[in-house]
Amino acid sequence: MIPGEYRLRQEDIECNVNRKTVTIRVRNEGDRPIQVGSHYHFSEVNRMLTFDRELVFGMRLNIASGTAVRFEPGEEREVDLVMFGGSGVVHGFNDLTAGSSDVTEFVRRAKERQFIAEGDHS
Repeated sequence: MIPGEYRLRQEDIECNVNRKTVTIRVRNEGDRPIQVGSHYHFSEVNRMLTFDRELVFGMRLNIASGTAVRFEPGEEREVDLVMFGGSGVVHGFNDLTAGSSDVTEFVRRAKERQFIAEGDHS
């Protein structure tokens, strides 16, 4: 092998096989662009992005690792999401899950912090 050389297989690499996926419409209601990275818990993204946060609890963008999707002000677009792997425990972000995989607790916190309006399932 030569230093720095890559040896790649001929067949395609399959990612996220046998994981639940969903396609949703998302709208940027803000006046600034919003960029979301590949492994960000989508339910906890910037509150100016409107969509059904409860529906996609435990999911992230179904895009290549290290990439992102940008939402311009007023833009509405479809995105594909995929369930996180592993144990389903997610930490960080906007602290709406606090590591919990309990969607009821997430919805309570999201409403309390105005990520979800009462009765909203955009």
